[in-house]
Amino acid sequence: MALFAVFALLFAAVFFLYALPWEPWWYGMLLCLWIGFIFMIRDFLAFSRRHLVLQALKSSIAAALPALPRPKGLLEEDYQELLTLLFQDKSKQALLAERRRRELAEYYTMWAHQIKTPIAAMRLVLQTKEDEDSRELLPELFKIEQYVEMVLQYLRVESPTTDFVLRRHSLDSIVRQAVQRYASLFVRQQIRLDFQELDCTVLTDEKWLAFVIGQVLSNALKYTKEGTISIYLEDRKGKILVIEDTGIGISSEDLPRVFEQGFTGYTGRMEKKATGIGLYLSKKILDKLSHTIRIESEAGKGTKVKIGLDTADTIDSYQNVRLGGEV
Repeated sequence: MALFAVFALLFAAVFFLYALPWEPWWYGMLLCLWIGFIFMIRDFLAFSRRHLVLQALKSSIAAALPALPRPKGLLEEDYQELLTLLFQDKSKQALLAERRRRELAEYYTMWAHQIKTPIAAMRLVLQTKEDEDSRELLPELFKIEQYVEMVLQYLRVESPTTDFVLRRHSLDSIVRQAVQRYASLFVRQQIRLDFQELDCTVLTDEKWLAFVIGQVLSNALKYTKEGTISIYLEDRKGKILVIEDTGIGISSEDLPRVFEQGFTGYTGRMEKKATGIGLYLSKKILDKLSHTIRIESEAGKGTKVKIGLDTADTIDSYQNVRLGGEV
């Protein structure tokens, strides 16, 4: 349009200087406008079609470089060649990153399994001694075992081939397994356990759910100096498992971020015990199991962790088919 305006002014100047009649100028301008409008509509429709094609390619370009529209001109051809080179380089970098991630995961998995042998040997030695030093070191060794297990679970939950196996299990049995692991810490810290019988079954993965419950109990023991840790069902129909403690609690500003990776919050920084991984892992695992987790807490007034276990029932029929028979 700017170029047309320049030409129109140029012709107007020529007509004015030569004192030519203005009627041919007006006729020529109207004719040019009409032809220009037709070409503009045609170009707009072609541009719209091309734009829609490119928009549609956005969804598939992440996996592979799709067939791009035929370039219109040398400049578009150069851009497409540049895009192809960038995509090839991105694919190469992605392969290298995946290879490094896999090698790192394999290394840490091997390390975690190898470290279990000296840990087991240390536990055996400490258990054979009945002195004060051994009794002091056993809880610290238990913490090391916890951290090693956390490394393994972290690697597994991030893996695309995580071994989730859904079956119907007694919730009471799963929780008792987790409680038994921490029985010595309950006794050592003189924390009272208020365990109410959980008379229900849930569709879940026993190993992964037991790990999550263990992480919640570990946090409760870590931040409860004295008092009680209670385990009960808040809603039997909705299967909401509650693990409640009388510990130091979580500040209101930290609550929205407790499931973020590496977040320790004010309590974790003050106590210098938090890793910021336990609740993050628990949330990821429960999401994959189609369970829910919610935390209610107030600084100085304890914490309630509520695990919703009923949501997995929505895929019960699917699992019956997948697992071939009753679950």
